Amino acid sequence: MRLTEPGVDPALGCTRRHPDTVTIVPHGAVAGAQPTGVARPMPSEARLAAMNSQTDTVEPTAPAPPAEPSDAVAAVLGAAVDQARQAVVEFSGDTVGDYLGVAFEDEAAATHRFLATMAGYQGWQWAVVVAAAPGAELVTISEVVLVPGPTALLAPQWLPWEERVRPGDLGAGDLLAPLPDDPRLVPGFMATGDPAVDDVAFEVGFGRRRVLSAYGRDDAAQRWHDGDHGPDSSMARATKRTCRDCGFMAPLAGALGVMFGVCCNAMSADGQVVDFTYGCGAHSDTPAPAAIGSPMYEPYDDGVFEVVEAPPTEAQTEVADVAEVPEVAEVSVVEPAEG
Repeated sequence: MRLTEPGVDPALGCTRRHPDTVTIVPHGAVAGAQPTGVARPMPSEARLAAMNSQTDTVEPTAPAPPAEPSDAVAAVLGAAVDQARQAVVEFSGDTVGDYLGVAFEDEAAATHRFLATMAGYQGWQWAVVVAAAPGAELVTISEVVLVPGPTALLAPQWLPWEERVRPGDLGAGDLLAPLPDDPRLVPGFMATGDPAVDDVAFEVGFGRRRVLSAYGRDDAAQRWHDGDHGPDSSMARATKRTCRDCGFMAPLAGALGVMFGVCCNAMSADGQVVDFTYGCGAHSDTPAPAAIGSPMYEPYDDGVFEVVEAPPTEAQTEVADVAEVPEVAEVSVVEPAEG
């Protein structure tokens, strides 16, 4: 049998009906040819088959659960605790702690786990994979590896260098250049889509070397809308008044002024970009609460003492009665003169 490309002499005995199917007939037209029963596709046919396999729709199927070992094999695999511990000792010395258990991987393999006692690896575990074929009486040590446990201290997930700098990391004197292909910026001679920027630049005849692109403007608007001064913040949800009709809000210029402004209230988000649907309790139309403020009467001063004449007591009354008794008038006696 032989596979040929379309357009070859039909005497070779091969015809192509569909791009992904090949019809093979016995090769009887060529003298000395022996049918083998195996058709080896040509390189071009292999490429076509690969392309067709990528375009065919395949329904996703759930992975089959691992097969469980038989009772006899499970007994042999589960009893290999000492062999697994000895394998760790031979591999890394006396760094094996308590036995944690065994888990069966398939019908012929299991993993024994031990607590690792190595310095600097608190919470890590030794995993020893053992294997045994059906009918075997001994196990084979397949692998010894140190793996992190649930409480292991791991390094943080690796981040590329350009993603490590986060908002708020820039300090005084730091330099942070934008990426060469930063999608937030476009050359200054290009239209940004913001009339307030484009009209001025075209009228004057010059502009900045790089300006904010439509993507950069939309990205900033979404970030501000979802931030601490957006409609979904806890402050905005606690009030019914919004910045759209607040006297302390100054709208931004350009396209961003349709949704955002700057708060000018020193008692609120002063100097921050706020969404029109953001709100706080310091709105310019917030009414003064009732029954709170200065009283309508003169203040009472606790530090001023008022002198009040106290009523007389009983002792004082007795003394007054005694004082009121009339005094006896003294009588002077004049002796008569001798005659």
